[in-house]
Amino acid sequence: MPPRTPLLDRVKIPSDMRNLSAEQLKQLADELRAETIDTVSVTGGHLGSSLGVVELTVAIHAVFETPRDRLIWDVGHQTYPHKILTGRRDRIRTLRQPGGLSGFTRRSESEYDPFGAAHSSTSISAGLGMAVARDLKNEADPRNVIAVIGDGSMSAGMAYEAMNNAGAMKSRLIVILNDNDMSIAPPVGAMSAYLSKLISSRSFMSLRDFAAKMAKHFPRTLERTARRAEEYARGILTGGTLFEELGFYYVGPVDGHNLDHLLPVLRNIRDSDSHEPVLLHVVTKKGKGYAPAEAAADKYHGVSKFNVVTGEQSKAPPGPPSYTNVFAKALIAEAEVNPNIVAITAAMPPGTGLDKFEAKFPGRMFDVGIAEQHAVTFAAGMATEGMAPFCAIYSTFLQRGYDQLVHDVVLQSLPVRFAMDRAGMVGADGATHAGVYDLCFLGPMPRMIIMAPSDEAELMHAVATAAAIDDRPSAFRYPRGEGLGVALPARGTPWEIGKGRIVREGGKVAILALGPRLADALRAADELTARGFPTTVADARFMKPLDTDLVNQLARHHEVLITIEDGAAGGFSAAVGHHLAWNGVFDSGLKFRPMTLPDRLIDHNTPAAQLIDAGLTTADIVAHAIAALGADAHHDLVAIPAQ
Repeated sequence: MPPRTPLLDRVKIPSDMRNLSAEQLKQLADELRAETIDTVSVTGGHLGSSLGVVELTVAIHAVFETPRDRLIWDVGHQTYPHKILTGRRDRIRTLRQPGGLSGFTRRSESEYDPFGAAHSSTSISAGLGMAVARDLKNEADPRNVIAVIGDGSMSAGMAYEAMNNAGAMKSRLIVILNDNDMSIAPPVGAMSAYLSKLISSRSFMSLRDFAAKMAKHFPRTLERTARRAEEYARGILTGGTLFEELGFYYVGPVDGHNLDHLLPVLRNIRDSDSHEPVLLHVVTKKGKGYAPAEAAADKYHGVSKFNVVTGEQSKAPPGPPSYTNVFAKALIAEAEVNPNIVAITAAMPPGTGLDKFEAKFPGRMFDVGIAEQHAVTFAAGMATEGMAPFCAIYSTFLQRGYDQLVHDVVLQSLPVRFAMDRAGMVGADGATHAGVYDLCFLGPMPRMIIMAPSDEAELMHAVATAAAIDDRPSAFRYPRGEGLGVALPARGTPWEIGKGRIVREGGKVAILALGPRLADALRAADELTARGFPTTVADARFMKPLDTDLVNQLARHHEVLITIEDGAAGGFSAAVGHHLAWNGVFDSGLKFRPMTLPDRLIDHNTPAAQLIDAGLTTADIVAHAIAALGADAHHDLVAIPAQ
């Protein structure tokens, strides 16, 4: 039964909050927290981070005139309370569901989402761009721009690049650092709140400006001494010296769950006449107000459906191990016999399975924070010294380290192994997290070895293959979710580089699959054979180097050759087509049908529904094969989906 929320029921959009008293806003925050918990218990999603910003969300929308004032959230997974307050409460229980609200901010979803975000550390750059655009337009009543960034996102260099630029430009920007790990915060209490209120006030800021102007009339040595004395004193009181050096006026830390502290500080910052950027440091607790989430922040960061009373999360029936866990098992097996193997992740030890590796080899796993660029070059540096680094990064996040991959790994031909988790469709996280471009952006890299195992046992062999490659970079991709339930070896066996395999022999039709679409190819072959079109199925294993002998064999002995991959056009199928064209195979009349993801974004849904939307199912393979064979084969087939 949904919680009682009489005050929240009156708030349809943020302007409805702005005449409420501080006590009413506290009640509103309590009701908003209850509504968030109840919602996520039904939909699943990012719970802990959203609960941590309830009071902050209320305070920002109560003080600032959103959507006219621009509010940017970083990463975007803590915005469930924001969505509830900004006209989307009636759809909040469609969160991450097919056709429902996104789990992240999205410009097309609401005017209250001025910038979409699902990857971290983008908010300050985007906010500065908005602030400078505002200044260039010389608006009579300039809007505020507020960027809320979590302390985890501050581990990425992009955030500091943006702050450095903002501090130099002196364009008015408000950055709120949501410190939910107590990692850099001194003790928070009444004295800290008082000092924050004082130094954010107009009188203090005016006094500071006056003192700065007076100091300019002093001899240069006295001016420098005065400035250093102020910075030193404020650094002792507030810990803000780093941000001051970057050109920000630092305020904080403030208790992010205490509206009596938050509201006056935010009003002071809003009403300030200063044109320098401001950083407000608030300290919050992930999972605040829900005991199970407070007690286990990691487990309640992203949750499945759960029982609100007990906190128990719904569990799927026991099934095959996930690809992520199989990768961890395979890497541990390799590391047991090769002491040079090390593992690197960018703030995702549990997500990549490397927490298990760390438990076994605590000195050989390195979490570098949300810093994929650094992770790649860090791995390259280790490779120069004879180590065997495995850099485990989600496919979609490796995009952020592309320049480093090219410049620091490929150009030097260093044996860094890239384990790309979450390749292909990823379900409820949608297009932002789908790993669909890696084959396209890795394919052009000289000497890069690219593998795609078709099941979890093949993944173990791919890991063993990568471990054995010591003269060039390599990468292997694997999907989110459970494997197929095949038997697993104790340790993988390295493949012959650049060689695929024939899985079943046929006649008229050949299907060449890369990665987990092999299972659909086999089912399609069963149906085609039953219809009188014997079908060969092959597992490519490698996109690069391409098994050209296998491709030639399939092309020359079949009327139709279908390739299938769960990646964007320009990857594996393009490599096969390129080879066929240059070797004159098309001159023989071969009907080549590449099956890739369509040239559009695929929204969040179940993985199965996403594959239907993409046209990569068993039925699609059958339809394309029969269409290629000719009109006589079209009996009892539905329309062929467009690619």
